[in-house]
Amino acid sequence: MEGEFSQSLTPPVSPSALDHYGESAPSRPPCFTCAYEPGREETGRLSSNGYISRGALKRLLLKLDPAPVDFEGDTVDIFDFPWVTETALVESTKLLFGLFRQKVLKLETLVQSSSHDFGQASSLHYEAEELRQQCVLFLSYIKVFIYRYRTDCCDEGPVHPFKDAEVQLPSVLVEELFSITQLIGRIKNLPANVQSALTIQHQGKLFPPSWQLLHLHLDIHWSVLEILHLLEQRMMGQVVYAHQFVNLTGETLTNISLFEDQVNNLLCDLIGLAMNKYNKVRPTETLNSHHYHCLCTKEFWILLIHLLEHRSKTIHTQSFWSYVNALLQTVLEGTPSGDRDPGLPMHCNDPDGFTWWLLTHLAQIGMHNRNGTAQQEKQLEDNWSFVMGLLKSSCDPKNSSFTVPWLGVSGLGSISRTPLCLLQQAKSCCSPASVGSNSHAQLYRSTNSFHIFLRILALHLSQEHAGGAPWRQIKGRLYSKFHQRRMTELSDTGLLHFLLLFLVLAQCAELEDVASRACDLLAMLPADSTPPALRALQWRGHLALVLLYLEKGLDAGALAEQLAAYFSQAAREFYLKTTEPSRKLALWAPLSSYLEGVSEVFETSPNLTLSEERLLNGGFGLLLPACRQSELSSALGFLQTVLAQLRVHQRCGQPSHSVDSLSWVPLPSVAKERHQAVAAALWSHFFPFLCSMRLSQTPPPQLVDAAAGFTLLALDMPGSAPQNLQPHPIQSIMQSFGWDEMLHPLLVTHYLNHLLQNGWTGFTELKNSLSQRAGQLGQLWARNLDEQLAELTRQVLRLPEVESVLQRAGLHPAAAKDPKPAMAVFIKAVGRSYCELQLLSERSSAVSRALEYVGDILKYIKPYLLNKSREGLQLAYWTVGCLVKHWSHLLATSKAQQLLFRIVDVLLLSHALLQQDSGGHTQMLSALKESLPLFLQGLSVAVSVSQSQGAYLKQQLHSVISQYLSRFLPSTPSTGAVVNHPVLLAACESTPTPQGERLRRSILHVLRENFLQFKGLAPPPRLAAVLSFLLELLKRNNDRDPALLTVPLPLVLRCLMLVNEPQVKRLSTEVTQLIVERCTAAVGEQPFSRSVVTYFFFFPRAFVEENEGVYDQQVYNVLEVVAVLHPFTVTALIPFLSLSLRKTECKRGLGKNTSLRNGYRRLLALLGDSGQAEMISLEED
Repeated sequence: MEGEFSQSLTPPVSPSALDHYGESAPSRPPCFTCAYEPGREETGRLSSNGYISRGALKRLLLKLDPAPVDFEGDTVDIFDFPWVTETALVESTKLLFGLFRQKVLKLETLVQSSSHDFGQASSLHYEAEELRQQCVLFLSYIKVFIYRYRTDCCDEGPVHPFKDAEVQLPSVLVEELFSITQLIGRIKNLPANVQSALTIQHQGKLFPPSWQLLHLHLDIHWSVLEILHLLEQRMMGQVVYAHQFVNLTGETLTNISLFEDQVNNLLCDLIGLAMNKYNKVRPTETLNSHHYHCLCTKEFWILLIHLLEHRSKTIHTQSFWSYVNALLQTVLEGTPSGDRDPGLPMHCNDPDGFTWWLLTHLAQIGMHNRNGTAQQEKQLEDNWSFVMGLLKSSCDPKNSSFTVPWLGVSGLGSISRTPLCLLQQAKSCCSPASVGSNSHAQLYRSTNSFHIFLRILALHLSQEHAGGAPWRQIKGRLYSKFHQRRMTELSDTGLLHFLLLFLVLAQCAELEDVASRACDLLAMLPADSTPPALRALQWRGHLALVLLYLEKGLDAGALAEQLAAYFSQAAREFYLKTTEPSRKLALWAPLSSYLEGVSEVFETSPNLTLSEERLLNGGFGLLLPACRQSELSSALGFLQTVLAQLRVHQRCGQPSHSVDSLSWVPLPSVAKERHQAVAAALWSHFFPFLCSMRLSQTPPPQLVDAAAGFTLLALDMPGSAPQNLQPHPIQSIMQSFGWDEMLHPLLVTHYLNHLLQNGWTGFTELKNSLSQRAGQLGQLWARNLDEQLAELTRQVLRLPEVESVLQRAGLHPAAAKDPKPAMAVFIKAVGRSYCELQLLSERSSAVSRALEYVGDILKYIKPYLLNKSREGLQLAYWTVGCLVKHWSHLLATSKAQQLLFRIVDVLLLSHALLQQDSGGHTQMLSALKESLPLFLQGLSVAVSVSQSQGAYLKQQLHSVISQYLSRFLPSTPSTGAVVNHPVLLAACESTPTPQGERLRRSILHVLRENFLQFKGLAPPPRLAAVLSFLLELLKRNNDRDPALLTVPLPLVLRCLMLVNEPQVKRLSTEVTQLIVERCTAAVGEQPFSRSVVTYFFFFPRAFVEENEGVYDQQVYNVLEVVAVLHPFTVTALIPFLSLSLRKTECKRGLGKNTSLRNGYRRLLALLGDSGQAEMISLEED
């Protein structure tokens, strides 16, 4: 070889000649690489140095220069030697390919000898990379040489040796390319350490030699295909024969055969790599796993797809799918399909699943264009023929025989929850998405194999040639597969497949024929032995056919009657008491599916004129009474849906849904007749049950809504109501569900709310009926103290009578939208309106109307008193307390006072409240404590205005005050307990009023008579707490009337005289001081005026007379306290005190009492001049 380098310019040129020729180094050619690029892995973007990103694929397919800016100089540096660019490949073909093989072998040796020493990683990387780049550059030079310089030589005569070598170049190239493929071998035969480079993620910039060798193999395999394709183009389709090589079968080697072998081998190796990956991936992870190991193999697939598709379209060779399908058929069959073994692995764990997985991923890869970008436009032809054959040979509608573990299994559990969902799923198979859509591209992720079979079947039936004989053939084949034995053997999945199959046939072919056959086959399922879950699915399929009939505008009476008979039979079994509870629970599955399905029928029906009423039969009369609470809620919810849909269609008189296939509108007379039939079925099979449940103490809300729905139906279609409700069906229903006092308040409230919300505007008859019942509505309002009251409150405030009452009282309900404030406003308005009336007749009428509003309110609140719930008791006491306060004038009349007496007896002085050990004592006292001020304020006013029972009411008021003043008073003074005492809160007001003064007078009298009386020398119990209460009462009110203030004074002075407890002394002194100061301020500073004498003399004098001769010394001590507070009061008593002193001494007969006189002198010393004068007089005795 050394001799070959010595004399000739080609090959090679001497190194010294390089400068002379001025050659610039070519740019680095494209190659396969997995080098890290930011964002590449996340987006799936191909390498920027690859064949696609660098435009090599596009230039190849467009017949452009493979490297337009490279190899332009006179020489080129290949394998570290300069060569003449235009002649090197012709003159030195063997030598160049020999150098190429040396570089490949050197790289292989480097892989074998490389170690894991990180110190050598850098040197090994650069050496291996240099070897690979030299090989890739040579392959790129071959492509450019073929494109630029290959010319045909057809001249006759002597041929120059170079021309002869040029003519032989195609054959030599085929031979050399074949030798290269033999040298490097198949990808599958690479050592394990080299193949492992496919799965290693390289984030750095240094790669092991094995990585460079693997990617060089990929470069060589692809470059061989490129070179052969370019050669075929330059030879204008002429076959190039290799003269020195014969393949193993004895056939002559050509460029075409070499290309075919290379393609098949590459596809086999790539499929084998994908199969190895599929075998190692868990089924749950298969959806997210690609068929390629790295982005280089992904790029190789894209290159193959575009090259093979281009050749198929331009030179009419096999398409990409033809190559792949032949190999996949081998995988499915397990043996080679032809004479030659393609070398595919024969150990696939799941051939069907793998085939489907690879097909779907290849179809996705085929969406990439020549630039490597995924496009919506179709880049790869469809492969339906192979897929159809695959599915036809493996799909069995009976059961899921073709079950790919990772295909769409999630859809099986949710696709058939209702008949409409089942029908929509069948329709989705009949209307496939466009090929370029996302849903089509992701079809395999959400659709199982049987559904894809249905899509293919629907597509076939929808083609132009599908009518006539082809349909009859398909029908015969499918119908013959199902008979009684097979129907009884169907599993849940099998029955689902059966229903979907016949729904697709019904949608795409003859609906009535298919529906009839399907119903006949479903009738073969024995009712007594079919599991309930399977029966539910059967009924859903039956109802899906009904929905399809309605969509097509066909009468569904026959289908509906057959299905309703099944339902009635199951409902009867559900009703029988002999049926086991477990059996009833199982039966509810098909029964509830029937309710859901019939709801969908009425919701989707275009006009309710296609015999939908036949689905409503006597089975409901058996079903409803046997339902438990939750089941009854579902059944009544179904009833509401049907009622609402009937009213919508009856009022509109035209189709309410836009149905593409519906091109007709029923005549008004026909529609009216059909709607009457639906209404008659509802009245007959549902309304009697509602009437039987109306007196329930625990009515479900749906019961009330259904009753309101029937009321509105009677408003729209009065003639449809049964005879027992005629001639005024609305009034009859409202009497049963609205005005009957036996009804539960919650039921009535909910019922009227529903009517007022849905039937107020535009329904004069309903509005008039409610207005005429304003009194009963008000009574109902007072009865209902719950969360249902909010809407009823808004509606009651809109009644004309209520609005009139509020206007007369000058009150506006806008500020009181919540039930509790609104009720307070209304009660206040009634009371204020009554007080403003002058005529006796008007007042009497107002009392009667007010009593009608509240009715027997104590009866209405009795459940709350019995249940003793905190919220109920609070609302009950608050409501009645508002009535007593604001209706005090009204309740004091002879017509209403009996209600007032009952309120006091039941709510204030009941036996349960008076019993300390009563079970509900605490809850009732807590509720009463909050509302007691309302009762006391109202009772006080009633006492003052009552004309016939004033004395009795006053006695009752004092009893209530005494009872609860004691009940809520602590044993010792407590600021919080005293300040928040309900009796104190009832009596406090910022500005004194006559009504408040009367109540405080009553409280003071109760204190004097019941809480401040001494028993002999023993003070009353809880004296300090009582005095604290009294002091707080006086402080928080600005009373100035001496007659009021002095009610407790004598007993307070007695406490001051007899009790030595410091706390009592202090409180007594403060109370006395406050009374004296208030009275003094009321009468002015005139010490000897008549009023002063009347007040200041009477109470102290009485106090002295009561205690003289017994507590003389203590009396002087008390008067000393008074003298300090107001000396004029005691000065007026000096004559009386002196006389009393002398009387006491005279009675004792012992002469002057020095001790007593000394105490008196201390008192006189506090009284100024008058006291000094009296002291002189005493000395003269």
